[in-house]
Amino acid sequence: MHYFNGFSLQDEEKYFQTFLLNSELSVAGFSYGAQKALEYVYKSKERVDRLILLSPAFFQTQKPSFLRTQLRYFEAGQEAYVKQFLQNVASPSNIDLSSCLNLGNKEELEALLTYVWEEDKIKEILNRGTVIEVFFGSEDKIIKVEDALDFFTSFTTTYYIKDVGHLLVKA
Repeated sequence: MHYFNGFSLQDEEKYFQTFLLNSELSVAGFSYGAQKALEYVYKSKERVDRLILLSPAFFQTQKPSFLRTQLRYFEAGQEAYVKQFLQNVASPSNIDLSSCLNLGNKEELEALLTYVWEEDKIKEILNRGTVIEVFFGSEDKIIKVEDALDFFTSFTTTYYIKDVGHLLVKA
């Protein structure tokens, strides 16, 4: 399986073992990594049977002021921003993600926040025969889950898990 990490993270896939397939024909990504996973599969000429998007970072319905504010906070204090970000990723669980920390940079954060999920790309991937599964937590503090659900449910297999956040684990 080819796996793409979330923003400022590494080795966090251990939290997603129940959702992942151990197959050379699977691609998965968490949050920012979900964006990268979709782009990888879209551009790939190799066969991919399953694309697994775990809490895909979905900000295209946010106001431009939200995006500017996030970047400003990051520039003002990168370590403090990432520390708070990882707490929100783990919420409502008390999992400490510091062992998975891989401090991201402004360019990655900007790419994460400005990424636009394109329906045409998703449909092309589906037309190739790739199954796309998308997982969301009802208590996600990173994205507006309702907006993401509205986008993804019309053409992907979508799972909405109660009482979990962005990390998709129970407290």
